[in-house]
Parts: sequence; C-alpha cells; structure tokens
Amino acid sequence: MWDESILHVDLDAFFVEAERLRDPGLLGRPVAVGGTGGRGVIASASYEARAHGVRSAQPTSIALRLCRDLIVVPPAHGRYGELSAAVFAIFRQFTPLVEGLSVDEAFLDVSGLRRHYSGPLEVATTLRAAIRARVGLPASVGVAASKFMAKLASEAAKPDGELHVPKETELVFLHALPVEALWGVGPATLAGLQRLGVGTIGELAELPEATVVSSLGPTQGRHLLDLAHGIDPRPVTPDTGAKSISVEETFDRDLEGVEVMTTALLAQAQRLSDRLHRSGLAARTVTLKVRFSDFSTITRSVTADGAVDSPRVLFATATDLLGQVALDRPVRLLGLGGSALELADEPRQLPIESDESWARIAEAVAEVRDRYGEHSVEPARLLKAPQPKPWLTR
Repeated sequence: MWDESILHVDLDAFFVEAERLRDPGLLGRPVAVGGTGGRGVIASASYEARAHGVRSAQPTSIALRLCRDLIVVPPAHGRYGELSAAVFAIFRQFTPLVEGLSVDEAFLDVSGLRRHYSGPLEVATTLRAAIRARVGLPASVGVAASKFMAKLASEAAKPDGELHVPKETELVFLHALPVEALWGVGPATLAGLQRLGVGTIGELAELPEATVVSSLGPTQGRHLLDLAHGIDPRPVTPDTGAKSISVEETFDRDLEGVEVMTTALLAQAQRLSDRLHRSGLAARTVTLKVRFSDFSTITRSVTADGAVDSPRVLFATATDLLGQVALDRPVRLLGLGGSALELADEPRQLPIESDESWARIAEAVAEVRDRYGEHSVEPARLLKAPQPKPWLTR
C-alpha cells in the first residue's frame, strides 16, 4: 500500500497551449487567450506573458500595457472541450477514481495501481508522458497523501513538471509556504491572519486554536488549522456526470430591445443543444440568466415534465422566460443552461405540440455541426439579422 496515492493533475496554461497546438508559431511567445474588445478579460496567459505581470481575470487593456508584444487570441471553447475530454479519457484509462475540478484539472486516486508500478511517482511520470504523446499538452502533477497536499505539490511543480511530497516530509514542505496557499484564505481572511502576525503556514500551525477561532470564527478557524497541520481526510470522489450544462456570453456592447436579445438567445439555444447532444444528455430544467449594465443579475427557470435537448424547444422556453424579465435596463450578459439532466436515449414523453419531424431535423443538424463546426448550419434568422457581438463566451 502506498502512503501517497493521490495525484493532482493540472494542464499548464491550458487555453494557451491548446492554441499553440493549432498554431505552433505561438510557441515561446507571450500569448494570452481572452476577449479583445473594450471589456475584454484575460482567460489564460502563457508563462512568457506572466513574466510581464499578465494574469487571468485581468482586463485585456491592462495586459497589453504590461506586455506590448502580447498576442491575444480569442477563445475557442468547443476546441478546448474536445481536448479536455481526450485528457480525461486518458485519466480513466489509469484509474476509475477521477474527480474533475474543471476542464483542466482533476484529482486521481491511483492506489489500485500498486501492482503495476513501482510507486505513485512512476504513475505520474507515465501519465504526463501519455498526455503529451496522445494530446500534445503539457501537464504538471502533484503526488501526495491528501488532496490538499497534492494540489500544493502540482502548483510547486509548474510548469510541466511533477513533484512527490512523501508523507513523512509533508509538514516541512507545507510549513514553509505562505499562508495564502491555504484553501479558503481570501483577502479578508488574510488580513485577519496578518493581524495575528501570521505570514507562513508554519506560523499559523503554532498558534493556539482559541486564538485562531477568536479571530476567524469557529468554522473557518478550525478548517485552516486542520490544513496547516496537513489534515485533509477527503477521499477522491469520482465524477457521477455533469449536474448542469450552460452557455453564456458577455457582450461587447450592452443589448437593448427584445428583438436583439431573442436573436442572441436563438444562437445560445443552438449552442446549448449542441453541448447536450455531444454529452448524450437532455435537460428537464432550463434556466435563463440576465445580467444588466449595472451588474445586477437575475435568473428565471422552468422545469418541464420531460427532458428536452431540441434547439427549437430550448429557444421557445428561453423566450418565454425572457418575457418574465422587466427589460428596463440595458443587458450586459445573457446565459442559458440546462439542469436536472437525463440520458438523451431514455424513453421520453413528447409534448403535445411537438412534431416528430422537428426532432429528426434537429438530430441531423446536430450531426452536421458536430462534424463541420457550429457555423456549418445555422437558423436563417442568425444569417439575416446582425448578431450581438460577444467579447467573452462560455
């Protein structure tokens, strides 16, 4: 039995590296993926760009001032989803115990491989090589006895490396790190810890529990003290499937007028249908998200008797939900999501107003868009009408 059987795998600068696969001319250059409009935000930055201070979630305008040679590439989320799926398929060839955190990182429990490998570090090395050979992406891997320690190890291994933290030396590794490395330490918590004179995790571990609890509260205080002592008993919990699938866009210019908004929702209904179709899922609950120019956000949802995946039905539902919203201000963001997901091939009762021919058409369109891209077949309304221009699409 291995003492350290948990891996944290993180794809380095995932969006950027995906773009470099498409365009090798970007290799070795400062690159960022993000919006290029006036409201653009950086989603991912290469290590060459990070050396100039470019960071994710940073306005693109600031990133360009920090790095004059920065190349900003608009995101291609469909491509990233395909690469992510390929990497996760590799994970599951090593172990069924895979807990995804996002499209570019996951925890793996590899304890079942002890008869096939000399140790967990050999698993990490083999896994990284498989990802590089089959998908072409770099990955950093942390190996440790707990999820918390494995994630810290993968962060220390970046870029494109691996780090094994043996259980008997994990506190030496942990206590030298800044206290900000602990999960749950945001600006407010950090300020409270600094008032206690805490700068490193080791300094936090030395404080009496009563002192920390008095400053941070019982829940947060005990949680951080446990982590500071390397205590994290959480197991790797395998994914049981997506809980929801959604699309959303923040627009370059605020939307005004129902006609413009419904056109945007038509495009989103088609994209959401594509994602559901690729996942083999259908949704019983459809949710509309609206964010206004003042950043206030509302949602409206409806749950149907049966699950849906048709773009026609999703669009009709979205427009009904939009009719429940007081559109008295310009709209900055629109989103459409499906939850309460079911397998698409499960028997479903068709709505009374449904037409079986529409279902066949939708299936044919989905197959064409899967094969030739999302713009290969589009509703005529999207071809005729000027579409709202997004600067950030998810």
